Amino acid sequence: MADAPLTGKTILITRAAGQSSQFAQLLQQQGATVMELPALEIYPPSSWAALDGAIAQLHTFQWLILTSVNAVDYFLERLIAQGKTPENLTALKIAVVGQKTAARLIQRGITPNFIPPSFVADSLVESFPDRRRLSQMKILFPRVETGGREVLVKEFTECGAEVVEVAAYQSDCAQAIAPEVLAALTHGKVEVVTFASSKTVKCFAQMVKTARSDWQLPEAIALASIGPQTSATCQELFGRVDIEASEYTLEGLTQAIVNWASQRG
Repeated sequence: MADAPLTGKTILITRAAGQSSQFAQLLQQQGATVMELPALEIYPPSSWAALDGAIAQLHTFQWLILTSVNAVDYFLERLIAQGKTPENLTALKIAVVGQKTAARLIQRGITPNFIPPSFVADSLVESFPDRRRLSQMKILFPRVETGGREVLVKEFTECGAEVVEVAAYQSDCAQAIAPEVLAALTHGKVEVVTFASSKTVKCFAQMVKTARSDWQLPEAIALASIGPQTSATCQELFGRVDIEASEYTLEGLTQAIVNWASQRG
């Protein structure tokens, strides 16, 4: 491992609490030392009523859109809780955003009908296979209860589709940052902080400021983002982003960090 490109680098991963870190394994395979910061807490929505109502009316929808692993898990668990099975989805076409979302759906025994080529929500509408018939479409969109982006709903609605948004789960920032993580950040023991969503950027900023109101991100720590939206949030909150994946996946982010480390020598 001595010749691995990230040997000697400590990388902090921000992620949802309780989610296994495939990303940590990818970085460790490249020689990195990994610290993990559970920055997000995921839990059920304040009410299941809207989702239960939509599940009862599945036959009225043409498409189901899932944009995260959490949406897949909570939607399917609620589907089963309502006495249905994934077989009840066979009349629906399913679109997903992101490789991880697609992989989780397949893991649950369901093959998505469409994955946008660039893995981001913004490309879903422009490359949507039934785009010309959207004015005749009713689309079910189970999503985070608050704080999600509105781009999908806005663009599908502008194309004439009827989009039914239902809360499938909620996410909030974790309450506290571990003292050892804050110490590592403060004393330059971390080379890179990674973000796989805008929400984790916001939560990281909130957590460090709550722990120490005068805390400033050291210039020596690089910020690594999975894609343009996450990078925009880094710019907004920290004034910079140093590494951005060209392919918006965890593998792409790993490669971007490897490239950055190689250029630094």
